[in-house]
Amino acid sequence: MTSIGETLVAQLALRDVDCVFGIPGVHTIELYRGLAGSGIRHVTPRHEQGAGFMADGYGRVAGKPGVAFVITGPGLTNTLTAMAQARADSAPMLVVSGMNMSATIGKGLGCLHELPNQQALARSVALVSERVLKPEDLAPALDAAFAPFTNGRAGPTHIDVPLDIAGQAFEGKMPAANHITHPAPDNVGVGMAIAHLQQARCPVIIAGGGARQCGDAIQALAERIGAPVILTANARGVMHGHDLCVPASPSLDAVRRLINASDMVLALGTELGPTDYDMYSSEIALDMAQFVRVDVCAEQLARHDVGVAVQGDVATVLEKIDARLGAVTADTTSATRAKVTRDAALNELADDMRALNGVLNTMRDTVSNAIMVGDSTQVIYAGNLYFDHDRAGGWFNASTGFGALGFAIPAAIGAQIAAPDARVICIAGDGGAQFSLPEVMVAVDEKLPIIFVIWNNHGYQEIATSMQNVDISVVGCDPTPPDFSATAASFGIPFHRCDVDNFGAALAKACDENTAVMIEVIAVNLAHK
Repeated sequence: MTSIGETLVAQLALRDVDCVFGIPGVHTIELYRGLAGSGIRHVTPRHEQGAGFMADGYGRVAGKPGVAFVITGPGLTNTLTAMAQARADSAPMLVVSGMNMSATIGKGLGCLHELPNQQALARSVALVSERVLKPEDLAPALDAAFAPFTNGRAGPTHIDVPLDIAGQAFEGKMPAANHITHPAPDNVGVGMAIAHLQQARCPVIIAGGGARQCGDAIQALAERIGAPVILTANARGVMHGHDLCVPASPSLDAVRRLINASDMVLALGTELGPTDYDMYSSEIALDMAQFVRVDVCAEQLARHDVGVAVQGDVATVLEKIDARLGAVTADTTSATRAKVTRDAALNELADDMRALNGVLNTMRDTVSNAIMVGDSTQVIYAGNLYFDHDRAGGWFNASTGFGALGFAIPAAIGAQIAAPDARVICIAGDGGAQFSLPEVMVAVDEKLPIIFVIWNNHGYQEIATSMQNVDISVVGCDPTPPDFSATAASFGIPFHRCDVDNFGAALAKACDENTAVMIEVIAVNLAHK
C-alpha cells in the first residue's frame, strides 16, 4: 500500500511532470519516498528561491509546469519571490510545500519552521492554494492546482501537505485526472474582430507572450491584411527578420506613433502592462478604443476599456479568424510602415543602448536559435527595448513586471533542462549575479552546457544613473563584485574575461566547450564607441 506522499508523486508523473526542483527536508521527506522510483528527475538547487526560478525557467520553455518541492516556513517564504515573478509573467509553476503536523496548524506552538498562516501567505501570490488533510483531498487538490495551466492564464499554484498526512496510507483508487481545456472562444467576439479586420485599411498587430508560439499564424494573417507586427519583450523571436516585424517596445515613441496612426490594432496575448507599454510615462497616449484584444483570461480583458475583447486561446482564435475572414484588401504600405518604425525606434535609443543591441546581435549571430535568459542588467534593458531574436520564446527575463533580481542564473538552468538540445545563454549583471551565484554549481552537477555571461560594470549602474539624473547623491550602488575568475575556478568551469570589443571571440570559444562556462565582460562607457 502506498502513502499519500507516494501517490502524489505518482500522480505528478501521470500528469507529465518529468522534473522536480527541491531541497529535501524533514517536512518533505515523505514526498521523496516515492520520488526515486517515479522516473521523475530531481534537481537540487542551493536555495529555495533558486528552486522557484528554475521551475519558472523550465515552465516557460517546456510549456508545462515546473515543479518545486520545498519545506514549510522558510522553504516556502524563500520561494515566494519566484512565485510572484511567475505570477507577473504567467509562467506555469507548481509549488508543493511540506507542513507541520496537522494537529498543530495555526496554534502558534513554536513548532520548527512554523508560520502563523502558511496557506494565506501562499495565496497572496498563488493562483490556487490547496491543502491535503485527508486522502480524499488529494485528487481535488491536484485538479485545482493543474487547472490554470490549461484553462486560463497560467501562473504559480500551490499544494500544502502536512508531514503526518504525507505519510498516511492512501487507500482506494485515484480517479482519472480532470483535464480541463481552454473554453471555446466566443463566436460573437470573433465575428466582431473579423468585422474590424475587414474594415481596416491601416491595421497593426501586437503580439505578446501569449502569442509567442503562434508565429506562423500571425505571419499569415499579417501578410494577408498588410499589418506590421509589433513584438513585446515576451514575444521576441516571432517572425524574425520579416519585413513586417517590428521587434521594439511599445514604450518607444516611434512604436506608439505607429499604433496611433493605425485604424485598427489587433492585440494578441498581451496584458498591456506599463513596463511594456509606458515605461517612460510617454506623452503619446494610446487610443484603446481602436484595440481588438484577444486574451485567454477574462479578468485580464476587463482591466482595459478596448473596442472589442475576445476571450480565448490566441491559437484557436487565429484559426477561427483565418477560416472566416474572407477576402480583404491588404495595406500595400505595411512593409514601409514597419521599416520606418524599426529605423526610428532604433535611432530613438541612446548611444549606449544601440551599442548594447550590437552585443545582442553578436550573441544571436554566433549562437543561432539560442535561449537567452536575463536579469535586470544593461544588456537586457537594451534588448527589451529593441532586439530581433531568432527563436520564438527564446528571449525572456525578469526586468519587466515583478522585476526580481537573481532570476537569470537559476531560470537558465530550468530552461536548459527543459530544452536539452538548445544552447542557453544566461545574461546577468555583476550585481544581479551575486543574488544567486551559487546556483551555477547546479549546472555543474547536472552537466548543463550553459554559457553564463556576467556583464560587469562594478555595481548597480542603472540605478546610479537614475539617481544622478534627479540630483540625488549616489549611495549603495557600488557593491564590490567577487573575482569571477576565481569563482569560476571554484566551480570547476572554464572562464573567459574580455572587453566588449572582444566579446564575439570569447563567445565563439565558449561555444566550443561542451560544459558550463563563464564569460566576464568588463563593461565600459559604450556611448563613445
